[in-house]
Amino acid sequence: MKTAIYLRVSSSEQNPDNQISALQGVARRLDVDIVEIYQEQESAWKSGHQKELARLIEDVRSGRRKYDMLLVWALDRLSREGVAAILNLVNTFRQYGVKVLSYQEPWTEAPGPMGDILYAITGWVAQYESDRRSERTKAGLARVIKEGKKLGRPPGSKDKHKRKRTGYLLRYANKGAVNSHS
Repeated sequence: MKTAIYLRVSSSEQNPDNQISALQGVARRLDVDIVEIYQEQESAWKSGHQKELARLIEDVRSGRRKYDMLLVWALDRLSREGVAAILNLVNTFRQYGVKVLSYQEPWTEAPGPMGDILYAITGWVAQYESDRRSERTKAGLARVIKEGKKLGRPPGSKDKHKRKRTGYLLRYANKGAVNSHS
């Protein structure tokens, strides 16, 4: 059985090595062949920023039937955007004949209708956990500001590397160029 592995860590301080070794162990136990490993360092909360997940989905949709199974450390590695996002991803993989198995959620190996309920609960928990972490961060920032401490860079500091002009910066620069010709 052809298998893909999807790994994701949220920050540069995290290391995916524990995920990969555990998932390789699962692959050996199931006697499946790992065809490809998709790995990224990106928050699961920022939809659209997970380039490797997008590439994985595109590979699955290509119709070449590259994989029969996807192994993940935990379902929240796919998304922390809630119930709909998890169910949508799992259903997308199912639609193309790819079974999703999670190391942290062993119930994903068992077939049956309870799976959708458990996927929904797992998606809700991932989003709730992310929301709580965000609330704690915002509370900490508010406390620091209340104590009179300054946030951000020291005055006068500059970027070490020139920033790319994309999005807002590019539109702003182009707007200035258009207005200067008037």
